[in-house]
Amino acid sequence: MNMWKVGLIGTGYWSVNHLNAWRRIPGVEIAALCNRSRGKLEQRGREFDIPPEHLYTDAEAFFARDDLHIIDIATGPETHLELVTRAARAGKHILCQKPFAVSPEEAEEMVRVARECDVRLMVTENWRWLQPNQMIKRVLDEGTLGRIRVGRYIHTDYYTPRMAPGTPLPQPFFREMPRLLFYEMGAHWFDTMRFFFGDPERLYAETLRVSPYIAGEDSGIVTLGYEDAYVVMDMSWATRRELYGPPDRQVQAEHREQIAIEGDRGTLKLYASGRISLIDAGGAETTLAERTELDHAESHYRLQSHFIDCLNADRPFQTSGEDNLKTMNLIFSVYRSAERREVVYDPVGRLSVDAP
Repeated sequence: MNMWKVGLIGTGYWSVNHLNAWRRIPGVEIAALCNRSRGKLEQRGREFDIPPEHLYTDAEAFFARDDLHIIDIATGPETHLELVTRAARAGKHILCQKPFAVSPEEAEEMVRVARECDVRLMVTENWRWLQPNQMIKRVLDEGTLGRIRVGRYIHTDYYTPRMAPGTPLPQPFFREMPRLLFYEMGAHWFDTMRFFFGDPERLYAETLRVSPYIAGEDSGIVTLGYEDAYVVMDMSWATRRELYGPPDRQVQAEHREQIAIEGDRGTLKLYASGRISLIDAGGAETTLAERTELDHAESHYRLQSHFIDCLNADRPFQTSGEDNLKTMNLIFSVYRSAERREVVYDPVGRLSVDAP
């Protein structure tokens, strides 16, 4: 095939990252866009030179296009089962935005439908493709740290306490989500932890709602247990911990991440500044990168290039729908553990867990 023709459905806030990436990848053409709101649809059409006749508010007509090879789903998770099913039955390969599903059962059903229709399905887990995470993975694969014993992952933002009613937000639906931090962001975090360390054997979680302006949780701690190691995840959208001055007037995410991975031969550290360093067994610290970035636009380019490369070479996706069932298992296990105050998670069992 000389050219992969992509149709994107969902032209909202984050779609620009998808579209910019597709535009840069050789052998790819953005052939059609679809969205319920004509205003956002036409805006993206103008930005990316998509002719008006290739802009759709009618999803049925969009999926009926015979010349589309790939459907990129950039909509909310409550729509994914219907859209993945339509795309699969139309014979299209699928890239589906995270979080993959609103329930374990819907996640499993999407994987089943794609397999039944013999189409490829990948989940848009771009966090593992961020610059610092790619560098950390290379160090881990090289074995520089030796046997891994402890991982510490800290994510901070002072975000939700500024979501007062009437304040403009890029994603205002965050206020109403009954599961927020570990659903919206957990898809990123758990996929990245699995990327680094593999699948855990146990999970324990404590969650908390700090901001009065949201329905879900905005702070929590999760412990992932391995055979001879553990990972602690300390995550919050409601902390001033890394806030060293007044935040931007525009209320949006300003994520800061820190990671420390302890091995028996060394320790790797990602600082909130983006610096990555290695501390050897004698305590000497060497800088591996003075600054890395949470380069979301570039992470989409790397991820979507991987998607096309795997289609061309008939290789498995890193974040296939089937693989993402394990990430979804961890997400839903957080809520089960936090409600029941017990250790949960079955890495070899069926995905489905009792709903909180």
